[in-house]
Amino acid sequence: MIGMMLTNKESQEMEYLLKRELEELLLDLTDSRIDGVVKRAMEERYQMIFKLYKRFTPQKEYLKYVRNKQYSNQYKTSED
Repeated sequence: MIGMMLTNKESQEMEYLLKRELEELLLDLTDSRIDGVVKRAMEERYQMIFKLYKRFTPQKEYLKYVRNKQYSNQYKTSED
């Protein structure tokens, strides 16, 4: 495990960057022109970034970005 010490301002900036990335990924995941294989990789990235975002924000904030498990599993089942 790697630790990181951030100032309050750096922490806020990290929260902002992660939030923007989550929003962008959510938008891209709804795009029907993107292939299922790419969406599966995007879903994996989303989950990783979401876990980081949870560390910087209170529960009320990160609950907005929780994805429906059934929705995220559709990319795995459609390719298998």
